[in-house]
Amino acid sequence: KALVDEPEAVRVNEVDGEKVTVIELRVAPGDLGKVIGKQRRTARAIRTLLNATAAKLRKRAVLEMLDGAWT
Repeated sequence: KALVDEPEAVRVNEVDGEKVTVIELRVAPGDLGKVIGKQRRTARAIRTLLNATAAKLRKRAVLEMLDGAWT
């Protein structure tokens, strides 16, 4: 089962800063609730995977979930 209804609208952008890397996850407006999940479980799981990967690389990463098009 797909996590989003509009997979073609999913965009991921990486913004490197001095101390932290920001991962921007953009989805269609109607899919944001699905990506966040019930009681934020899906969002927490995605952040856990992101932080585990970043820790292996000795970096710090933050996930921002956004809806809509790139600005």
